[in-house]
Amino acid sequence: MRIASEGWPLILPALVLAAACLAVAWWGGYRPIYYLFWAALAVAVFLLFFFRDPERVPPRDPGLIISPADGRVVIVAEADEPFFLKSRAWQVSIFMSPLDVHVNRSPAPGRVEYKKYYPGKFLPAFKDKASTDNEQVHLGIATDRGRILLKQIAGILARRVVCHPQVGQSVAAGQRLGLIKFGSRVDLFIPISVRISVSRGQRVRAGETIIGRYQP
Repeated sequence: MRIASEGWPLILPALVLAAACLAVAWWGGYRPIYYLFWAALAVAVFLLFFFRDPERVPPRDPGLIISPADGRVVIVAEADEPFFLKSRAWQVSIFMSPLDVHVNRSPAPGRVEYKKYYPGKFLPAFKDKASTDNEQVHLGIATDRGRILLKQIAGILARRVVCHPQVGQSVAAGQRLGLIKFGSRVDLFIPISVRISVSRGQRVRAGETIIGRYQP
């Protein structure tokens, strides 16, 4: 299983601590250190699980918009989008629990034309106000069929948003964009003309689940 590179600065110290505790307990004969060893090992295993980055095969149809995140759809509604689309749009919000894969992917092929970081609060990511009040990164992608805005939103546990593409770069459908650490949410704003294929409460997978389809 591939591990996201952003996870290794956290995983390696936990593994080193576990190995050191085991060495002290084994050769030093200080048995209480075993408890610290098991705790450090449990943390390392959880981090390996959290930062897993499985391969995904996106649909090849260029008329599709695919999910940028793993998780549960919490909002499917019309909304005003003033930052990049600057029009009425569909908002599809996906909540990622700590058990979901947290690597985010591009929902469509295109060119990054807008990127901005917004500081903010750390409200629970499933709340509606998280979309406007929480710390977040906006990524605007211009496609051949319209503009798309992706919001990576920090949650009550998430304290860092990672977004790799820069303005001017091209992205492919399903391409890895970054991740949000430890529970978070992604909001996707797409043209109102798109025919939506998901509903509230549905589970989706980044790079694979179809969110909507452009109309001819």
